[in-house]
Amino acid sequence: MALRFYNTLSQQVEEFAPARDNTVRMYSCGPTVYDYAHIGNFRTFAFLDILRRWLRASGFGLDHVMNITDVDDKIIRNAVAQHKSLSDYTAVYTQAFLDDCRTLRLEPPEHLVPATRHVDDMVAAIEKLSSGGHTYTSEGSVYFRIASFPGYGKLSHNDFSGIRAGARVDMDEYDKADARDFALWKAPKEGEPAWPASIGPGRPGWHIECSVMAIRYLGATLDIHAGGVDLIFPHHENEIAQSESLTGQPFARFWLHAEFLMVEGQKMSKSLGNYYTLRDLLAKGTAPEAIRYLLVSVPYRKALNFTMEGLKSAATAIDRLRNFKLRLETDKLPEGLNQPLAGRTAAAAHQFRGGMDDDLNTAEALAAVFEYVREANIALDAGEFRAANAPAALDLLAQFDAVFDVLKPSVQGAALTDEQIEARVAERTAAKKARDFARADQIRQTLLDQGVILEDTKSGVRWKRK
Repeated sequence: MALRFYNTLSQQVEEFAPARDNTVRMYSCGPTVYDYAHIGNFRTFAFLDILRRWLRASGFGLDHVMNITDVDDKIIRNAVAQHKSLSDYTAVYTQAFLDDCRTLRLEPPEHLVPATRHVDDMVAAIEKLSSGGHTYTSEGSVYFRIASFPGYGKLSHNDFSGIRAGARVDMDEYDKADARDFALWKAPKEGEPAWPASIGPGRPGWHIECSVMAIRYLGATLDIHAGGVDLIFPHHENEIAQSESLTGQPFARFWLHAEFLMVEGQKMSKSLGNYYTLRDLLAKGTAPEAIRYLLVSVPYRKALNFTMEGLKSAATAIDRLRNFKLRLETDKLPEGLNQPLAGRTAAAAHQFRGGMDDDLNTAEALAAVFEYVREANIALDAGEFRAANAPAALDLLAQFDAVFDVLKPSVQGAALTDEQIEARVAERTAAKKARDFARADQIRQTLLDQGVILEDTKSGVRWKRK
């Protein structure tokens, strides 16, 4: 089965392969480092990680660029209010983002590039757009004239035929139905940081940053441009207008967009008290793997309802997989090969790959794995699972974990509360009474990985933190 993606540009599911030399040239919009990234942001970044891993599992090489937006309206406003330089202000949140990515096991892109590193390239691009008749200047700022690009609206599939000529906007983000000429270069207000340039002192607009860095590292036409659905308009629409006006070539062959994340069925909002950073969830004692699992368990083009109950279910699902793996590695299995079970293992691997090839349908891929684990556990309990069946089963888990990456417990995992530890101890005691010693051993090891040592004594189980 060939790899297929839903392309926002064509509004169709299309078979995917890179344009040349088996390397996927991919650009994705990174964080705007004005604050700690929240779990809605990480829904998109986790999708990008799954996309990266599956492209590689499909035999492709990767040349992936992600920007760090370290200059924009919010950053300048906050830095000025705190009397900090842009670099001092953004360094804290850039490092926090990198730390959070490591915690969630998100692979770093091949190029992670701060926007401020390429301001000179942005000025050169703006000068080229100006020479092509795509810009005008007003009060020291340079604007892109969207009427100069007839294809404007082809990504968002909005009809902008009634655009008001000359209507412009200085804000980086604006209403989805409001198509206006947008700022490529912003003249500084009093007290704001600015770069000296041939086009006048100022700083780049948000949209030009991505176009310039994508073309600078990947060339005129990308294989994939990815991000969240909130970026389709105006940001990605504006990227297309700028980039194709610069190069005269299609900017990206495939556009992939991850849907929104809700929290307990509502839009995440600080005023509703349902706004979470990764650090907030870790402080509640949640393991990073459970957060990662929940973020990627729903296919990226479907809205994700992030709930505390969902986190518990994610942790339970991971435990089931870890326990199954432990059984395969430690149970004394009868010799020989159960041929029907071998066929079932191969079918599960095929279904897993089919789900992932189908526009990264993670729900379908997970269902294939868990249905197999259920059947295999029944076979283990009945003594029908043979020693020669184990390697293929372990290989299936390895294929799964090469993409989902949740089986290994985090050493840095969130510190468990006393109540959580007591609950795990009680679960282990119940497992031992049921003579499920593999499960009991797995719970002991999981606690040990999270810094908790168990001691079995005549008077019961004692525990202590490392």
